[in-house]
Amino acid sequence: MPTIRSLLAHPEQRRPSPPAPRADLFRVLGAGIGMFVIGLVVMLVLALTGRGSMEAVAICGTGMALGGLGLLWARRHR
Repeated sequence: MPTIRSLLAHPEQRRPSPPAPRADLFRVLGAGIGMFVIGLVVMLVLALTGRGSMEAVAICGTGMALGGLGLLWARRHR
């Protein structure tokens, strides 16, 4: 078995890397946006009752907006 030092010195002796796993970005980003929507609803209720902060509401809104931008990016770069 080759040592790490020999593999670093001679990378051509390494085994080839496995292919990257395929993932449906729309499902992944949609799940993330869905979690931020749930968080937004919860934090809005908590903020309106005086137990939460508006910063948390802003964080959830930002997460949803960035997820939307991610969906647009994923649509362009299939």
